[in-house]
Amino acid sequence: MATNHPHCPHCGEPMLRWTNPQSSTWDGEFQYVCFSDECPYYARGWAWMESHYHVAASYRYRLDPATGGHGPLPVWSPQALRNDIIPDAEEAMHGR
Repeated sequence: MATNHPHCPHCGEPMLRWTNPQSSTWDGEFQYVCFSDECPYYARGWAWMESHYHVAASYRYRLDPATGGHGPLPVWSPQALRNDIIPDAEEAMHGR
């Protein structure tokens, strides 16, 4: 069963469902996040964060399907937060 994910406005790649942290104030169970390492929003974030905050970090584009809110999701490495991606197979199994 194919899942219809929104596409990142910065790179056009399909965004993935990412589980909201239990302690977050976001509504709903998940956010859509662009996990493409080739995304220009993510790629340029490393230099921007270094020049503005002097930290080795970037951000990925995030969309809240419950509110339509969107913006940066901070990451400290290319693999950061990937453990909480909701796989499509799990979506189909749970009827989401």
